[in-house]
Amino acid sequence: MLHWIWTLIIGGLIGMAAGAIVHRGGAMGWISNIIAGLIGASVGQWIFGDWGPQLAGMALIPSLIGAVIVVLVVSLLLGFWPKDKADAA
Repeated sequence: MLHWIWTLIIGGLIGMAAGAIVHRGGAMGWISNIIAGLIGASVGQWIFGDWGPQLAGMALIPSLIGAVIVVLVVSLLLGFWPKDKADAA
């Protein structure tokens, strides 16, 4: 039971960090951060392997890279990419 709680917490932090890296963290809620972190961890470890430091069963570096990829793809597909202020004028 405690493992799942740690997994959700670490997944949320990875998703939040990925959202901050691509400047989409403000629009995402905690649920979206957790989902992006968990899916990103799976994608990142599938593509890049499970090297580097691990926490809650997730390799942090590949998980973060995978979460950035997931957040970018979802933002582009759903049209959540922020518009430049110069484009709006």
